[in-house]
Amino acid sequence: MAGNGGLVAGMLALSVLSGVLVVYAERGSAPEPAVPTAFVERAPHPDAPLGPTSAPASPAHVPPVDTGEYAFTVPSGRPSSVSCADARAVVRQMRSTLAYAPPSVGAQVFATATADWLDPTGLWSASPDSPIPEVIDRQAAQLLHDLEGSGSEPCEGARGVGEALVAWVAELTARFEAPRRDELGKRGAPTPGEVGDAALEAVFEDDTRPAARVARELGEHIGVLERGLGDPIAPYADAARARLFPPFDRDQWAGVVLAAGLRAYAQILDPHGAWAPRDEEASVYDVDLDPHPPERLWDKSARVAIGVRVDSNPMEPLEVGDVVLSIAGVATAGLPLEQLDQLVYATTDTPASAPLVVLRRGEQELRTLELPAQGDAPESEALPAALPSYRVAYGTGDALVVEIHDVRSDLGEALAAVIRKQESEDRRHVEGLVLDLRDDGGGSTDGAIHALGLFLPGAPLFPLARRDGSIEVDRAPEPPTSQRWNRPVASLVDGDTASAAEMIAGALLAYRRGPVVGQPTYGKGCAQEYLDDDVRAGVLRLTTMLYALPDGSPVQGVGLEPSILLPADGFTSARVDGKREREADALNAPPTWRGPDVRDPTLLVPATSGWPDPHGKVGPCQDPRVCRALFALGAGAPGGKRPPTAFSTSSPAPGHR
Repeated sequence: MAGNGGLVAGMLALSVLSGVLVVYAERGSAPEPAVPTAFVERAPHPDAPLGPTSAPASPAHVPPVDTGEYAFTVPSGRPSSVSCADARAVVRQMRSTLAYAPPSVGAQVFATATADWLDPTGLWSASPDSPIPEVIDRQAAQLLHDLEGSGSEPCEGARGVGEALVAWVAELTARFEAPRRDELGKRGAPTPGEVGDAALEAVFEDDTRPAARVARELGEHIGVLERGLGDPIAPYADAARARLFPPFDRDQWAGVVLAAGLRAYAQILDPHGAWAPRDEEASVYDVDLDPHPPERLWDKSARVAIGVRVDSNPMEPLEVGDVVLSIAGVATAGLPLEQLDQLVYATTDTPASAPLVVLRRGEQELRTLELPAQGDAPESEALPAALPSYRVAYGTGDALVVEIHDVRSDLGEALAAVIRKQESEDRRHVEGLVLDLRDDGGGSTDGAIHALGLFLPGAPLFPLARRDGSIEVDRAPEPPTSQRWNRPVASLVDGDTASAAEMIAGALLAYRRGPVVGQPTYGKGCAQEYLDDDVRAGVLRLTTMLYALPDGSPVQGVGLEPSILLPADGFTSARVDGKREREADALNAPPTWRGPDVRDPTLLVPATSGWPDPHGKVGPCQDPRVCRALFALGAGAPGGKRPPTAFSTSSPAPGHR
């Protein structure tokens, strides 16, 4: 259901593994195409953000993109809805903006995904007793036509589902109101224990329970709270009822169905794509890939009848066990998780204080808390997040291993900081650098390009093709000489290495700057951009470009074949039904694209390794795969010895399978 941000298991899960390879376009306009057939070199954006940067000043909502700050719109709390005409316009935009000819969308897959996105709490369409999935299945072809149609006729499929929702939600409302009235009719106040139980029980965490039963429990809990806490709790009880059981007519529900259909359509059309309404736009952005993402009010929480229960790591003055009833004036009861996340971001990255109304465990009165104003981040917080790194004995010196779990936009700066720190320490000489990119799903193109500048300063890197045939070429920056790494480097990869992580390993291999060691990678060779939709109803993330390695080798659907292939044992990768996940297996995966060779011949090095012979002196290693990789690197040196564990090597053309 939408409240879990999920779609049908196994249908679109592959795109989650591979992350989003972010190319930044100014929101509010279509990607600006380059001159067809010409190469356009793109310098990396020095401070590219991963999301909106200012509160909307107008319906256009086109914030600047030159800072890394966020200021998401405070959500309304209403169910997301779009008109029939707007939904069709957004679908036309999706299909015309893709980097490749858009695939067809299957009606039944679309229907299942729409039912999933429709339901924020498990009451409307996700519960086992709901009649709505069957109605959506029957209306599948018409509902799909509603979105893909070009005429002015009404969206009859959505209206048909809306009519069924009117009857179903009315039935649930009755089941909610009966126990609520029974509780309010009882004499005497409930005990503090009864109030606590009613406030703290997580009622939405199991969507396998019948909605009729959940509605009855919600009515009981809210009735107990109203009887025990009186008038102060009444506005939040009324908000819960209105949120969970909206008194909509057929056409109002049709708008909600169309919004769910748009979210489903975007992710089926493009496995790395998404559409979200303004109230839920934070769900489109990979906020965690920002070097300094907005602080969260808490780490873990659970939705309860009257609000949200804080379960771990709350921001002061919140405490574990607090039930948050409202944030910045928005009631939290029944709020979709996507709106709840956006509400948290919208109120923690603002210079103004934000009020929270909470019910504290063991208390019988509501509290109003004030979050402190955030203001400007201290200068120390502007430093890049530290990368995990360690040394392993290698011959007469050490190998420096840097773990890169995702490609943040400040990766180049963070990697340079690790190198400076290690070089400044009075320790053994660093013979070579291993970039451990295992289980790295990717992230920012700018992060990958800036990191590559340390090894390939000024090099033309990735040709990126748009649907009109135009090609852009990224170029690595040229950092100061003191920040460049001129000694051996290698990339350690596995089946979960994807997207921008594949860019890093593949570019080093294509320029013969450093070998790729490990297992074949995931194979995500496409890039996404963030755009306002044409009707300003929401935000799109779409695959607008396909990329190749600097030598033209394809990545999309193919991946990297390591130049030093290690045995699969000990390497893990995400699996579905026992089968390793690959980009090529994703529903409607973008096609493979081979690009032109854009390498600068003067930057090609004569060998792919350059690692010295460690003369058998490697380790010890906490991770045996790292030692295995280092032995394999040493075996490629003149006179090098094979490692004690058997491995195989291959020497394909850079990046080719």
